[in-house]
Amino acid sequence: MRIKEKIEQLKKEKNAIILAHYYQQPDIQEIADFVGDSLGLSQEAAKTDADIIVFAGVHFMAETAKILNPEKIVVLPDLEAGCSLADSCPAETFEEFVKANPDHTVITYINCSAEVKALTDIVCTSSNALKIVESIPEDKPIIFAPDKNLGKYIMKKTGRNMLLWDGSCVVHEAFSIDKLLELYKKHPDSIIIAHPESEEHILNIATYIGSTSGMINYVKNHPKGKFIVATESGILHKMQQEAPETELIPAPAIEDNTCACSECSFMKVNTLQKLYDCLLNESPQIKISEAIREKALIPIQRMLDLSK
Repeated sequence: MRIKEKIEQLKKEKNAIILAHYYQQPDIQEIADFVGDSLGLSQEAAKTDADIIVFAGVHFMAETAKILNPEKIVVLPDLEAGCSLADSCPAETFEEFVKANPDHTVITYINCSAEVKALTDIVCTSSNALKIVESIPEDKPIIFAPDKNLGKYIMKKTGRNMLLWDGSCVVHEAFSIDKLLELYKKHPDSIIIAHPESEEHILNIATYIGSTSGMINYVKNHPKGKFIVATESGILHKMQQEAPETELIPAPAIEDNTCACSECSFMKVNTLQKLYDCLLNESPQIKISEAIREKALIPIQRMLDLSK
């Protein structure tokens, strides 16, 4: 029996659901019950009636699923699937930052630990960050963490002056503006689309800026176009499926590598074999203390309520 068939059989036996991020390997995306961005995955996690959630993504995503489903088993194929952006915001240091700036509404991007979420008033994703910020009264000062690039983009869009945490995603900061401009010269009929976690000089030349799901929808609405895509290259699999006649070109990274694009090494540590093993053994499981979970649930639930 092939490994995919074994996974399907285990899913039925254990009443399990597989949630996968767009940046996962294509074979994992193919077997997932739902593939989405952070917001979509959170929404799916919040409404599932499965007994086991297999989260094919990174640690903070699986933590979010566990915060929403304390009674369910949540497993991650590889506990080493972390996040450079989440790592850039240690909870202890962030707590000091929040205490040093009282009376601020604290908005954290979902790419952070459960402990950081527990220090937060409301969570956001790249899909709804603009809406979340605009929901805060204009006379209320805001702390926005941990992604400074997304924060700068939202400040530019809203005109709000927010206090930014100095964090970033190594994947989205790896794009080379010089190589991107060279690539555009070779494909002058292409449209540059970018994720708002990218640096400002990349966003300045993009025609469309949006979340992973937003970028996919934009391409779907221009089905015969040519796009240079500035986000993690794993998105290209679903994007091509949704718009098969579209020509997709990954934006070049500063460092030369095998694909000349930007990949998240954390996302790629998950494999089909590890997914099977974690479902079979119901391990490694995501564990969160009840005290942290209860505090972190409040800002996540606020986000979900605002995103309906």
